[in-house]
Amino acid sequence: MLDGILLEKAGVPSASIVTDVFEITGRAMAEQWGVPYYKFLAMPHPIANLTEAQLDQRAREIASEVAKLLLQGQE
Repeated sequence: MLDGILLEKAGVPSASIVTDVFEITGRAMAEQWGVPYYKFLAMPHPIANLTEAQLDQRAREIASEVAKLLLQGQE
């Protein structure tokens, strides 16, 4: 989250992704860094125990949303 926030503040499009259990934490971090409406994506938790194939599937499922966020930016 912080990397994405700092990149966006520097004018570099980014797409931050957290797992769903960290959505509230992500929102709090955005508020703390002065961007309360910062857009980020969430995917199901957990990911640490997934196989490479399962991670690839998750990435495919969220890829269009990542592209959309990168192209739209933080308007």
